[in-house]
Amino acid sequence: MSILHFANILNSFLPLIMQSKNRHELNPRLSTDCVIFGFDLNQLKVLLIERESVNGVEQCMALPGDLIFEEENLDMAASRVLLELTGLQEIYLEQVGAFGDLDRLNKPQDQLWLKAVRQNPDERVITVAYYSLVNMNNYTPQPSSFAKSASWVPLDEVKELAFDHLTILNAAFAKLQEKIRIQPIGFNLLPEKFTLTQLHKLYEVILGRELDKRNFRRKMLKLDIVESLRERQEGVPHKPSQYFKFNEEKYNDLFQNGFDNFGF
Repeated sequence: MSILHFANILNSFLPLIMQSKNRHELNPRLSTDCVIFGFDLNQLKVLLIERESVNGVEQCMALPGDLIFEEENLDMAASRVLLELTGLQEIYLEQVGAFGDLDRLNKPQDQLWLKAVRQNPDERVITVAYYSLVNMNNYTPQPSSFAKSASWVPLDEVKELAFDHLTILNAAFAKLQEKIRIQPIGFNLLPEKFTLTQLHKLYEVILGRELDKRNFRRKMLKLDIVESLRERQEGVPHKPSQYFKFNEEKYNDLFQNGFDNFGF
């Protein structure tokens, strides 16, 4: 048996191993939450879970999150929780920060849910949040554990979430907006081949404002991180646009080292 084959078998059993652990091995005061952004070429979306109702009371949607195990580090916990609740795995997660307001778990609806699922529902819990950008076409959510559903929700439609998850979501989005000004992003959000119009739309959606199309294209091409392809769109009701792809080597170099803010 090859090492790779053995690793694949081990990964397939990982969720079962984790679910078999006793709840007393969880740290009742520390959790992790994940903000996963996706882009459908029109709008930015976030992956949310729906929790089971308690005593007939419907629960607000929430970010994928849970307590960590004592033997886990934070990065391990974030990846494990995301896998257990949504089925998503092998995703690069970047830390947003820690959230520990005294009243973050005090909403009556959340208290009702905590009493139904945790041994220590009144414990103060500090959470460490992570975020990531993914191509939605590459990931199909598969909810499990206490998540009865997991779905992509348009970011501008999210008005209320469990606990302080709306605060966490806003902090992650602010971090995304900050990052777009110092590093090129989009490699994980866009398909392998895309149009400059789609790339332009992505930047407008993230920054929340209109960007001059001609100026945007000129500056993006000057970065030399996109390469034109000998392909154009097919079956569209407008003049077919040329496809581009990222130059991965140059893109990764700029992603690591950043670039001068050129007016975005």
